[in-house]
Amino acid sequence: MDPVIITAALTGSRPTKAMNPAVPYTPQEIAAEALACWREGAAIVHIHARDPASGAPSHDPAIYQQIVGLIRQECDLLINLTTSGLHLPDPGDVRARLAPLQAAPDLCSLDVGSLNFAEQVFLNPPEWSQAAARALQAAGVKPELEVFDLGHIAQARHLIQAGLIDPPPFFQLCMGVGWGAPASAENLVHLQRQLPPGCQWSALGVGARQGPMIALALALGGHVRVGFEDNLYLSKGRLAKSNAEFVRQAVSLAVQFGRQAADPAEARRLLGIPLRN
Repeated sequence: MDPVIITAALTGSRPTKAMNPAVPYTPQEIAAEALACWREGAAIVHIHARDPASGAPSHDPAIYQQIVGLIRQECDLLINLTTSGLHLPDPGDVRARLAPLQAAPDLCSLDVGSLNFAEQVFLNPPEWSQAAARALQAAGVKPELEVFDLGHIAQARHLIQAGLIDPPPFFQLCMGVGWGAPASAENLVHLQRQLPPGCQWSALGVGARQGPMIALALALGGHVRVGFEDNLYLSKGRLAKSNAEFVRQAVSLAVQFGRQAADPAEARRLLGIPLRN
């Protein structure tokens, strides 16, 4: 069966316990969610740190280090930490955005290109993506190239052609985010067709579009991302009780497409990520 890498995006920066009480805040809660997702079939967890008391987004490297340590003492999950500058006073502050590198993750998200979210600009200037790509490459950390629209793929291809992204490139097609590419079948297929040969790619859908987008990604041979960052409801009107429920649902759907969930070792092989010492 064709393996599929399932990423669980555990927290994001926007969901709160007021929206869904199961959203994790503390390092212990986040690590527990990661382990539950691993047991259900996730190979990667994507993490935004939170202030343990308030739940506000945090860029404190000590919190990231605690989360990573708690996960790694229990399993071999691939850990993907955010480098988003959405909640920083200066989104162009490369040093602050790359603070999670101090926790020695396996991957970091690399947002390629700016766009308007519903209420603010998600600023990712060209100098940011170039500096981040160089820093990740020097640290031996795989970039997850997050793209939100067609032009972002062109910008990512420029980084690849400049030798700043080691093969194989790993793309995350983010569908239905703010004023990015709407989460339609036509748009996902079109974006997927613009990806460079030899890359690995995954797709996500926001809210009610999570199911249709991951189903289409599975059919097209891609990988998938699920979790609280993108969606709080397991089905219409039914709040998910954990990220693991989304992973279980994705594994079941993958089987229907004749695919099986990749374990962390297989995900490392597919993405070209060696084990850390």
